[in-house]
Amino acid sequence: MPPRNGVSIQARARHVRERANWMRRRLLQMIVDAGQGHPGGDLSATDIIAALYFDSLRIDPSAPNAPDRDRFVMSKGHCTGALYSALAGAGFFPEAELDTYLKPQSRLNGHPNRVYLPGVETNTGPLGHGLPVAVGIAVAGQIDAADYHVFALTGDGELQEGSMWEAAMFAGHRGLGNLTVIVDRNRLQQGAQTEETNGLEPLADKWRAFGWDVVGIDGHDHAAILCALDDTRAPRSRPRVIIADTHKGQGVSFMRDQAGWHHGVPNAEQFAQAIGELEAEMQ
Repeated sequence: MPPRNGVSIQARARHVRERANWMRRRLLQMIVDAGQGHPGGDLSATDIIAALYFDSLRIDPSAPNAPDRDRFVMSKGHCTGALYSALAGAGFFPEAELDTYLKPQSRLNGHPNRVYLPGVETNTGPLGHGLPVAVGIAVAGQIDAADYHVFALTGDGELQEGSMWEAAMFAGHRGLGNLTVIVDRNRLQQGAQTEETNGLEPLADKWRAFGWDVVGIDGHDHAAILCALDDTRAPRSRPRVIIADTHKGQGVSFMRDQAGWHHGVPNAEQFAQAIGELEAEMQ
């Protein structure tokens, strides 16, 4: 891929990798301090969210409601550790505020709330709500011939909700070329594998049947993520879904691919091990 603004894809990927590593360390500290959280899904989505906030999204933290901004909807809204660390790292609010995560009177709730926090496009958390809102935003952009692009990040377990497929069907019907959905395909949900709970495969074929362009990537390969996101800017007449193969708990050996870390808090020894592994990754 040719350089963008003179910066090679390799240099961009290195920057995203550094920011993702920082996010992982920061969100684990937030979860430990709060005594609760969703580390598994936070960690599986971190590389994708880092690529969006530190490279791909056209956003300005000093003007969070600018009409021409890209819109990002965190449909898997329970994974706020990753979202909040990205928002703080991007400059939407002071990093020190991350220390208030889930505390009384904090703006950093368990589910993101647009009333309180700049950079949050819509309230999410109850599964199956984010994508329908993202489709509505994309329809508005289509009607207005606006230049912004709409991105939505969904969990794969969330795709067991019927509202997601109603939204997908309508997006395909409208030919929403200004909409990109990224599926965090870690294959685990609370307590079990997705295919044991309510199987999603053949997932790519389902999206194609609803009129979507489909691309599959390694959701932890920073260069692959950036290339897929760059391609969303190409003019198109169909919505696009990026199915990102990921690992729940990515970056922490004892959390990786373990459904039990959907929700949980590492103890002091586990936290020290996790931070040590993440620090070693960058050496």
